[in-house]
Amino acid sequence: MAVDDDCKLKFLELKTKRNYRFIVFKIQEETQQVVVEKVGTPNETFQEFTNSLPANECRYAVFDYNFTTNENCQKSKIFFIAWSPDMSRVRSKMLYASSKDKFKRQLDGIQVELQATDPSEMSLDIVKERAF
Repeated sequence: MAVDDDCKLKFLELKTKRNYRFIVFKIQEETQQVVVEKVGTPNETFQEFTNSLPANECRYAVFDYNFTTNENCQKSKIFFIAWSPDMSRVRSKMLYASSKDKFKRQLDGIQVELQATDPSEMSLDIVKERAF
């Protein structure tokens, strides 16, 4: 599975410059390549991020989650989300599952990983819980 250079560049910008709130990646099955599908501006919300994931197709995504600790410190964690809804095609699920680790290794700096098959498995409450 090839990874488009734009994927790594956009992730680096999210990680170092905080240019994006999230990035959604998709696998182009014809070319067997991971490409950037959508980027979210820094002021977009978690709800806008979850709305950008298709209900019946697999995707990879990274989300930059900002939060305040119990000690009142501002922190940020980068989440990697493997989105594989139950309604997606079996072939697509297998392709995304078998390529996930290789793709994730290309994105240096991911702190938390989530696997989700429906929106309830990646609610803001779950993200908050995993961030601490």
